[in-house]
Amino acid sequence: MMMTVTGVGVALPGADSATALATASRPGDAVEPAAVLGKKGLRYKDRATQLGLCAAQRVLTDAGLLADGVLTVDGTRTAVLVSSNLGNVDTVCRVVRTIADEGTHGVSPMDTPNASSNIIASEIAIRWGLKGPNLMLCNGPASGLDAVRWGAALLRSGRADHVVVVGVEPDNEIARGLVGGPLVDGAAALVLESARAAEARGATVRAVIGAHTRGLDVAGTIAELAEVEAEPAAWYAPAGAAPALPKGLPVHDLAAVWGELSGALGVVQCAAAIGALDAGADGPMWLVAGTDSDDGVATLVLRPPVTAGVQPAAV
Repeated sequence: MMMTVTGVGVALPGADSATALATASRPGDAVEPAAVLGKKGLRYKDRATQLGLCAAQRVLTDAGLLADGVLTVDGTRTAVLVSSNLGNVDTVCRVVRTIADEGTHGVSPMDTPNASSNIIASEIAIRWGLKGPNLMLCNGPASGLDAVRWGAALLRSGRADHVVVVGVEPDNEIARGLVGGPLVDGAAALVLESARAAEARGATVRAVIGAHTRGLDVAGTIAELAEVEAEPAAWYAPAGAAPALPKGLPVHDLAAVWGELSGALGVVQCAAAIGALDAGADGPMWLVAGTDSDDGVATLVLRPPVTAGVQPAAV
């Protein structure tokens, strides 16, 4: 069963589309959630949740799943997967600090639900009535590509007809303290569907999902990918992975533009690669998230939609 990307949503500083993301050389102004979503319903929501909602609204609209604020497909068959390593850590730390200083009676009842590790995915689902499987991945730098893989697995298993995949990280004092520097403070999102489902509703296929591999080191993981995929036209990979990549092809290190991407990395890579494909770049695009570390490495291939007639390797 062929899996495709039929929508891209971007909510990054100075970039509100896949094309803008692919061509950006530096960040712009910070995302203003109220300007994207309206002010209603944003109070008490942490920054990561607000950014995730922005990217989700844009991707649902881009894919044609949302029209004039109304869902156009069966919400019970629409899943949500979110990748974020820092996510609502600021809320969690604030609640823990309050309990330590004042006891449980000092915790605001508005803060308690926001301390759930799944708050971003659940808020996206609640806002638009997406009642399919709902998952949060916090899997290190490879987490974003893992989320795409699991999204495709949900489609293949018949658990959902449409999957919204969001990668988001906030930039705040607590998150900076944990990673040792500024984060992207933004989000990107994809809609995944089988080629059959996309064709049935007349959706535009933005990219075809190829193989995914997972390993302990960059060299071994891309060697495994090379056994089932055609040679890449370009790489999307972090600087730490570059020494293990074959020479002679462009390597796009998105962290060099946006700062630390953490759990959002793989989804932002997908959005940028699709922006490049939209602009006429050759494919396939090979994506690498993670370096030689305990968290491991994930890879993914995105093919141009013109190759949709070629059955991709299993994800």
